[in-house]
Amino acid sequence: MNRTDRPARCAAVHDLSGLGRCSLSVILPAMSVMGVQVCPLPTAVLSTHTGGFGTPARRDLTDYLTEALAHYRTLGLPMECVYTGYLGSVAQVALCQGLFAEWPAAMKVVDPVMGDHGKLYHGFTPELVQGIRELATHADVITPNLTEACMLLKIPPVAEGLSRSQAKSLLVRLSELGPNYVVITGAPMVSGQIANIGYDRQHNSFWCILCDYVPVSYPGTGDLFASVLTGGFLTGDSLPMAMGRASYFVERCIKTTFSYSSDTRYGVMLEKELGALIDRQNVKDFSLL
Repeated sequence: MNRTDRPARCAAVHDLSGLGRCSLSVILPAMSVMGVQVCPLPTAVLSTHTGGFGTPARRDLTDYLTEALAHYRTLGLPMECVYTGYLGSVAQVALCQGLFAEWPAAMKVVDPVMGDHGKLYHGFTPELVQGIRELATHADVITPNLTEACMLLKIPPVAEGLSRSQAKSLLVRLSELGPNYVVITGAPMVSGQIANIGYDRQHNSFWCILCDYVPVSYPGTGDLFASVLTGGFLTGDSLPMAMGRASYFVERCIKTTFSYSSDTRYGVMLEKELGALIDRQNVKDFSLL
């Protein structure tokens, strides 16, 4: 079977969460609906994801990951994409580097899951942060939030809204680490609005998508955004189209969930909105930054 006879195949290296609708729990349904075959490689199991990454219910899967990758190598299966998210140790970072080397032609997406709201997640050591930083240098696409963007650049967390020039500077500096495409999610702007901002180094183009304000925060929305963005790339989208598709879907999921007054710990109700990913016209407006 050649590439034209099957969906794009993506190795997704991320944790598996339960009730919180995060990571592989949202990546699998979203990318599958978009026509991408997801090959999950779980790095850890979290019972609910409602208590953070350091809860006793967290189970490390480095041993399984090592065995699974060795098995994949014996099969000789092609991958069009390697997409990494939550990594719980330096050893797992090294395994991902091996994945990148195993499929050199695959699109490499790194969602550098490390922290939010100006702080590291529980259990993240300086060595692990440095490992993720190095992994990002080999990526084609990175999707940090603003906290993670600052961590990648080794600068203090940005406490105020970004001006247009500050936003562009951050995007360019992140691209200089290696990736051709950089997307910073949920960036507060000096206007008071929240935006997803992106940079295409090859075309030196900057993009911005303003997000509608909803007075609540749900876990897993960054994972959902990165998975739809990746699915967009794998099905032919340009950077702004992929950003617009991901922004549209995540915003729609947030608004639907908010309308039901659902417990925020359970994440967004993507099950009600997956059909929106089928219609290729569902893309939020984007503009030059």
